[in-house]
Amino acid sequence: MDVPEVPSKVDPDALTTVLDGRWAELRRGVRAQMAGAEFRDPVDLGVEAHRAQVLDQLRALAETDRPGLGFDPAYGGGGDVGGSVTSFELLGYGDLSLMVKAGVQWGLFGGAVQLLGTERHHERYLRDIMDLGLLGCFAMTEHGHGSDVQHLRTTATFADGGFVVHTPDTMAQKEYIGNAARDGRMAVVFAQLVTGGESRGVHAFMVPIRDESGAPVPGVSIEDCGPKAGLNGVDNGRLSFDNVRVPREALLNRFGDVAEDGTYSSPIESDSRRFFTMLGTLIRGRVSVGGSAGSATKRGLALAIRYGEQRRQFLTPDGDEVVILDYLGHQRKLLPALAKTYALHFAQEELVSKLHDIDSSAPEEEQRELESRAAGLKALNTWHATATIQAAREACGGAGYLAENILPGLKADTDVFTTFEGDNTVLLQLVAKGLLTSYKQDFQDLSPLATARFFTDQVVGAILERTSVRKALESLTEGSDSDVFFRREWQLKLFEDREEHVVEGVAKRLRKAAEDPFGVFNAAQDHVLRAGRVHMERLVLEAFAAAVERCEDPDARSLLERVCDLYALSAIEEDLAWFLGHGRLTASRGKAVTAAVNSLCAQLRPHARALVDAFAIPEQFLAAPMLRA
Repeated sequence: MDVPEVPSKVDPDALTTVLDGRWAELRRGVRAQMAGAEFRDPVDLGVEAHRAQVLDQLRALAETDRPGLGFDPAYGGGGDVGGSVTSFELLGYGDLSLMVKAGVQWGLFGGAVQLLGTERHHERYLRDIMDLGLLGCFAMTEHGHGSDVQHLRTTATFADGGFVVHTPDTMAQKEYIGNAARDGRMAVVFAQLVTGGESRGVHAFMVPIRDESGAPVPGVSIEDCGPKAGLNGVDNGRLSFDNVRVPREALLNRFGDVAEDGTYSSPIESDSRRFFTMLGTLIRGRVSVGGSAGSATKRGLALAIRYGEQRRQFLTPDGDEVVILDYLGHQRKLLPALAKTYALHFAQEELVSKLHDIDSSAPEEEQRELESRAAGLKALNTWHATATIQAAREACGGAGYLAENILPGLKADTDVFTTFEGDNTVLLQLVAKGLLTSYKQDFQDLSPLATARFFTDQVVGAILERTSVRKALESLTEGSDSDVFFRREWQLKLFEDREEHVVEGVAKRLRKAAEDPFGVFNAAQDHVLRAGRVHMERLVLEAFAAAVERCEDPDARSLLERVCDLYALSAIEEDLAWFLGHGRLTASRGKAVTAAVNSLCAQLRPHARALVDAFAIPEQFLAAPMLRA
């Protein structure tokens, strides 16, 4: 098969220019700071020593202006939301405990105060949050409720001019709360607001959890979650509240307020819509987690590819030992994953730009589209991190299993990313709902029953009408095998057609939900999740194609064209059963896809080192003993 040629050598710096994109200067500054000795990885540290080191590193970050980038300039912030998220992402090159702790302090805790609070909260708290004068927690998840935030059991009942925050039972205990076990002094607590005997849904409250001496305040119980599989530099804890009184002003009241007489008011009449609007403002954390997972993936690939270029195994007929990255099997482990990492990077950059540019007054449909994209990309990024870091570990054999060679720590630290800031299965369900409802204002909660009823009553007819007629099969398969696979238009049409077909199929299946809403939805859930995944894969390919188009260096662009081909064709190969089963590819063309992936791996093999060097990861985070000459 004739694969379009690429230059014999490409400057990694030219690739870095494309990767750094809109916030290039900021990226350079963060990488330079992280190269400092104070940002070293934890080495043989116990839990307490690791926590102390991470807190010291957090203080070093606080001495720069980067933690304040995402905050309101009126209170000393930078007003640069995209720059703030980018800064968090880059922390993923180093100790991920630092990224998580920074994300809790400035992204979740500080973000909740800024985005859910009003001027009285901003004036009182934001400056202290930025400079670490006030360390805080984000207390949402409970022992019995994680993704189902709408049904949290903690209560905040209005009485005698203030609120009484209470944990009614063990299932309502706040769980896995970062900063709670050791350093946090205050928590944003999500609880059911009750006033006048009526529940008004989940709202957020500023609740002190420790006094000036560091002891728990009366009524607050704090437990340490103890050692975890990873991220042990983060002090996760459990919080319980025994009728803890806070003033009326503790309510973060942007979307709902309670007057002195207990009267509730809100600019959003619907409790359900108010809840989802409130959660929608907090997507920065979800975006940051996906981006940080991408950074950790890049680090894992950089280690494995460097190792693959120096480790030799088995003899050629001439008696020379073979560099293991020259084996197709080894290339297959790493190079398609590297291509997908590039693709997800450009999709993440596009998402961050959309987050930065969106205005609070933007149409609700635009807000919902952003939330959907953030959910889907977080899922793809974190699942890819889990799979790729495992592949990188295997590619380094026994060396990859030694803690000193970094990969085991990366595996442990990123494993939880697939379930925090939203369980990935639930997030893909959210993406599918966005496709099927076209972001209707009155969509219900994420429960299967409500989802199925909504589809049946309001959506299916409209979806079937607006789903475009699938492209004629001939338009997707015309041309010879030697050239069609490398035509971007053909790749994009194939991804688009798959998405349209899958979404239409979901709608048809859910049309039957009137008789047994839960049963029909549950039986179709695999189809719903596929719809979310194939939609996101199409968006990722489009983002990669757009990045290639804006690359100004001709050699770098030529190389990126082939990396994009490898992403597209390896994604088609992974879902080959669908394309064959639905008549989008013939059997012979399906075999040719595999041959094309093999050819691309061979062609990109000489450029593997340049492709990972372009990530510009500070060398101290790649200083694994297995790479010593």
